[in-house]
Amino acid sequence: MANVTNAAQAGTPAVAPREAVAPGTTTIEDAVVAKIAGIAAREVSGVYALGGGAARMVGAIRDALKTSDLTQGISVEVGETQVAVDVTIVAEYPVSLQKVADDVRAAIHRAMVDFVGKEVTEVNVTVDDVHIATGDDAAPDER
Repeated sequence: MANVTNAAQAGTPAVAPREAVAPGTTTIEDAVVAKIAGIAAREVSGVYALGGGAARMVGAIRDALKTSDLTQGISVEVGETQVAVDVTIVAEYPVSLQKVADDVRAAIHRAMVDFVGKEVTEVNVTVDDVHIATGDDAAPDER
């Protein structure tokens, strides 16, 4: 029986153990990609909510029922190696709409590359409304 140690023997290069990976494919559903994009967009400072007017009304009902839709305001087209995302936001007032849109674009791009592993062809941002805070307003998360 040979002695085995963690130290490499003289003249023998140290080789890190390699995990065996079985062949196959990974499929990520469009709804998962949309959810990741929605989470990334919501984390951007200056974004009050996602979606247009009708989607936000339905979203308010879902929030009241504690069943939030993280894909609200997000549309994705997923190919084998690429993804395109359309997002509709409501920005907080007063913020630079261009800066918020650029930040949303960057956050979604980063999330698609890091979490989904796909090249991003485009991220289109539509600013649907501007939210003006009043004293008795609660952020969408706090409702």
